[in-house]
Amino acid sequence: MNNRFIARAFVTLVLTVGLSAVNIALAAPDDFVDIVDSSAPAVVNIETTRFGERAQPDVQQGQMPEDMPELFRRFFEPFGDGRQRGRPDQRGGGSGFIVDADGLIITNHHVIDEADEIIVRLADRREFVAELVGSDPETDVAVLRIEAENLPTLEYGDSASLRPGEWVIAIGSPFQFEQSVTAGIVSAKGRTQGQQQYVPFIQSDVAINRGNSGGPLINREGQVVGINSWILSSSGGNIGLSFSIPIETAARTIEQLLEFGRVSRGYLGVGIQGVNRERADALGLDRPVGALVNRVEPGSAAERAGVEVGDVILEVNGREIEVFSDLPPLVGSVRPGESANLLVSRWGETREIEVTLDERDEQALSEDRQSAPGAEPSNLLGLSVEELTEDQRRRLESITGGVVVSGVDSDSAYRAGIRRGDVIHMINNQKVESLKDFERIVADVEAGRSVALLIWRNGTSQFVAYTPKTAE
Repeated sequence: MNNRFIARAFVTLVLTVGLSAVNIALAAPDDFVDIVDSSAPAVVNIETTRFGERAQPDVQQGQMPEDMPELFRRFFEPFGDGRQRGRPDQRGGGSGFIVDADGLIITNHHVIDEADEIIVRLADRREFVAELVGSDPETDVAVLRIEAENLPTLEYGDSASLRPGEWVIAIGSPFQFEQSVTAGIVSAKGRTQGQQQYVPFIQSDVAINRGNSGGPLINREGQVVGINSWILSSSGGNIGLSFSIPIETAARTIEQLLEFGRVSRGYLGVGIQGVNRERADALGLDRPVGALVNRVEPGSAAERAGVEVGDVILEVNGREIEVFSDLPPLVGSVRPGESANLLVSRWGETREIEVTLDERDEQALSEDRQSAPGAEPSNLLGLSVEELTEDQRRRLESITGGVVVSGVDSDSAYRAGIRRGDVIHMINNQKVESLKDFERIVADVEAGRSVALLIWRNGTSQFVAYTPKTAE
């Protein structure tokens, strides 16, 4: 009897838990329906066109009549061997969302990049030619404006308070299927991507595909917490790794684009690297956190404020630095000329440093990434290098010597992360001041033994290690 009672109780428990799970599963879509009903009208589809070049008529065949209808003109345009071909229009698109009733729309920079014409289609099927107010490739944010009034809008949420496990919703136009809705949870926060060091991305498992870019990531309150930007996929389709720009980061970009038409970022002037367990122990930290300063640029904001090599930056304006990649977006969010309060650990002792930030020179850094012509033949390291030009030395005030990489011929070097435009300061424990130093040091490098290079790239220094081979 006791066994029968226990069995009956167990069945009852299983049924209760199962029904509870079903109720939870059924309750979620009801909530999503309300959110979608209120949010979808403010989500737009964006179509872009980059105009091509019309084919020139064959001179031997004569000119086509000026009054020929466009349809026939296109049909009879010259083609085939020996004829001049035109470059067709290139079309693209994505998503966006309205944040102002008078026609202000937010989307991704890469959605509208190099577009000659931008068409915005509203949820009610109205179409408008949009004006580009401004865009910023560093944060992948663009602002558009259309001539319309009394439009539905979305409001910003608090992306900083998002926690992994929270439900979020994406609305957009994947593969041109407009007003598509997908849902999932926040997987992580503060993800970094090499080309966009100023964005601490929100990672989610929301299904996002081509065409979702620029659309909103929405929380359970119907507020925008992110702008859907990119996915990580080997197939090109969604595999549950979707990344969105936190609306807190985007809002600062949008504010400057509206006010100035461009974005200026604070610049500290330090090179940083991560803190592992061994470094934390050596530097007097109780755990491996923060950004370790390995270089301070002469005359920079950091030098003026008293930041030193070996300092570990733990906080910026009260915001903690868990990993070193947290530092650039926090510094970049402060406008040039404004002050920032740093909490640093200097060999185990914490201190506060107030620093007035400089402005990051976007143009100089972009030009320094370009490769130099006329590279010398490769060597055991698999690198072609050249002397720094006087112009490069003037722009890179912190660089007193070194050689610039103008070609990467080695698979090992490429996999290690060395790229054209990198400046090599040191090989193993020997400084590289010139091309002559480089050649002398490389002559002593042995194939099959690891080599460590200290390189400078985009304002930061880092060690790169790999094993050269005799032939690759």
